[in-house]
Amino acid sequence: MLVLSRQRDETIMIGDDVEITVVDIRGDKVRLGITAPSHVPVHRKEVYDAIKRENREASRVRPEDIPPNAKPGGKGSDKPDGA
Repeated sequence: MLVLSRQRDETIMIGDDVEITVVDIRGDKVRLGITAPSHVPVHRKEVYDAIKRENREASRVRPEDIPPNAKPGGKGSDKPDGA
């Protein structure tokens, strides 16, 4: 792990495209500003881990586990029962 020291308004570069700037420091919190191309996903670690977990779970679903009236991105039909 590379460890760098930066002060407020100082920036580090990751490759040619990603800039991370120290925006503010208050007590034990540091606010970072991140500039990256739109094709580079940027997430907090806990969000990234949740996305990975959800993707793993979704990859385990077999076609026969999906109800025949299920719509993509939803949890079954949006029609009320009996309609």
